[in-house]
Amino acid sequence: MKYIDEFRDGDLARKIAANIRLEADHSRSYHLMEFCGGHTHAISRYGIVDLLPDNIHMIHGPGCPVCVLPIGRVENAIQLAQTPGVILCSYGDMLRIPTANGMSLLKTKAQGADIRMVYSSADTIKIAQNNPQHQVVFLAIGFETTTPPTAVVIKQAQALGLTNFSVFCNHVLTPSAISHILQSPEVRQLGVVPLDGFIGPAHVSTVIGSQPYEYFAEEFQKPVVIAGFEPLDVMQAILMLIRQLNEGRAEVENEFTRAVLPSGNRKAQMLVAEVFELRRSFEWRGLGLVPYSALKIKSNYAEFDAEQRFQIPSISIADNKACECGAILRGVKQPQDCKIFGTVCTPENPIGSCMVSSEGACAAHYSYGRWRETNADRMEN
Repeated sequence: MKYIDEFRDGDLARKIAANIRLEADHSRSYHLMEFCGGHTHAISRYGIVDLLPDNIHMIHGPGCPVCVLPIGRVENAIQLAQTPGVILCSYGDMLRIPTANGMSLLKTKAQGADIRMVYSSADTIKIAQNNPQHQVVFLAIGFETTTPPTAVVIKQAQALGLTNFSVFCNHVLTPSAISHILQSPEVRQLGVVPLDGFIGPAHVSTVIGSQPYEYFAEEFQKPVVIAGFEPLDVMQAILMLIRQLNEGRAEVENEFTRAVLPSGNRKAQMLVAEVFELRRSFEWRGLGLVPYSALKIKSNYAEFDAEQRFQIPSISIADNKACECGAILRGVKQPQDCKIFGTVCTPENPIGSCMVSSEGACAAHYSYGRWRETNADRMEN
């Protein structure tokens, strides 16, 4: 398939790996964070770490939208779903996020709540039209990638005059999270790792472009390379970061030129700006309260804001004490550092959010990385 097979070519992967080994300075270490969960999944799935020299360390970032949603917002959604006359709609992974007491939207559905999995935000409009006697609430999550579709359905609901549709908005912003990781005293107190550079998100960057990352390169002297999700994309981005670091440069480079423009998608940006505005702060799992890192619905569309319609309270709930998701999302720990990883906590029985989505670091490592470690242990023995 065009644009797929070309970026999974084994011979090319080995050539890029050889260049990485050749150009990496063996007298230093490289700590590179892939922010996006799609990159985390690709790195585990295609065994990219096995092709890198030992002095290149890949660090998982908080780029999985399911993973970073705090327990309090999940509890809000469960309470909404239990409200008589409400149909709650969301994407599949959202239904499996556990709360502190082990509940989830999926278990709430099993108890009788009307909770429906949708494949797109557009499905929620159809559900509202087909169920005029119910209040339909769309539990919206995601980074800049999924925000424009949510804006579209809000505008559609207004145009159709739907009075039984609203959105519980949990859209968050990538640049704010990166900035918080680099400079927040609160996050540093929770533990940090050295970071030399970032692999910039792919789909997010198709919307916002490459320009928003220039601040990090200039202010923090951290190079950023925007990369696609295919294995060769990621490997080429690693090579580009190594070259920048070796040359003492800190710039924004775009490996994903086939999809990302410097200015991004202006139409999508204007749509989001029309419907949403910044929140003063928003809680992220693993990062705490992050200023100006999330969106809320503007007053012009207030009738479609579930937080106002249902007077949803702000709830802050601590993670399960045995779960290390917070530290994993900050890059301080790896999935295998968690005592319940792969035993009590599995994709079939997730205790933490990082084990829910396939883009979560724990789920990706469970599916692919743990086999590499098992084989390595056998070879040593």
